[in-house]
Amino acid sequence: MTTVLIVDDDPHIVRALRINLTAHGYHVLTAHDGASALKQAASGRPDVVVLDLGLPDVDGVEVIAGLRARSTRPIVVLSARTDSADKVAALDAGADDYVTKPFGMDEFLARLRAAVRRTGPRQVGEPLVRTASFTVDLTAKKIRRDGVEVHLTRTEWAVLEVLIRAAGQPVGQRELLDRVWGAGHRSETHYLRVYLAQLRRKLEPEPSRPRHLLTEPGRGYRFQA
Repeated sequence: MTTVLIVDDDPHIVRALRINLTAHGYHVLTAHDGASALKQAASGRPDVVVLDLGLPDVDGVEVIAGLRARSTRPIVVLSARTDSADKVAALDAGADDYVTKPFGMDEFLARLRAAVRRTGPRQVGEPLVRTASFTVDLTAKKIRRDGVEVHLTRTEWAVLEVLIRAAGQPVGQRELLDRVWGAGHRSETHYLRVYLAQLRRKLEPEPSRPRHLLTEPGRGYRFQA
């Protein structure tokens, strides 16, 4: 059974989510502020976290950073903040998806399934992908740069894996959004800018002059070993 941690100080939202998630076979944990969210995440070990940004004790972006420092479990933001800057800040901090309130329950459940699905098992027995700068183990979901393991979020891994498996061919923006976030995200091109920038900062020797994670104008993005 998949365990979901709901972090929200609105009891009506928490109740609605608990009822719907339980009806769909999820085990639900709840927290009403940032401090209790971090404690629940540590003790309850949820498979996915659903997080509001407007918490009473600390901003949700700080909670994302705290969760991400401890785990790669997916984080789905559920917030009334609709400004693009808030979305970018949350994604940049390590969130995997961003849903705005008010929201449709069917769409929310679909996004939750997509976030959990990205944590599923990978293919086994695959060779290492080696570049001059880093090495990728797709089987173990590990990456090393200069002999040191590099931490990637679940979504960063998903983006990188799609590009690697394209075998040097460019992947269009819509296809990349479909495969990582789902068909309902085809217009969210800012996701790609945020995550490619994060991957370049972590993996490229010169992020401003990438050698491995390339932008192909008019065609999408391409991985080059």
